[in-house]
Amino acid sequence: MWVWIVVGAIALIVLVSVAMRLLGRVPELRRAAMKLQRRQEEALTLQAAAEQLQQTVLGLQQRAERSQDSITQIKANLGR
Repeated sequence: MWVWIVVGAIALIVLVSVAMRLLGRVPELRRAAMKLQRRQEEALTLQAAAEQLQQTVLGLQQRAERSQDSITQIKANLGR
């Protein structure tokens, strides 16, 4: 009977020790979560900027194609 009480007490001490270590790491985990959230917000901002840049490049590409068509038409009218 006493053996089981001692085993139970040792198990309880180990459990409390592990729980204290885990609780001690909660602030560290909270800081890591905040960093990840900030990084996610930065990534979303960069993604929006990349989409805007892609639209700008597409517009420039369309303008370049129209300019090339105009140059081709001008050269054809000049007989070249």
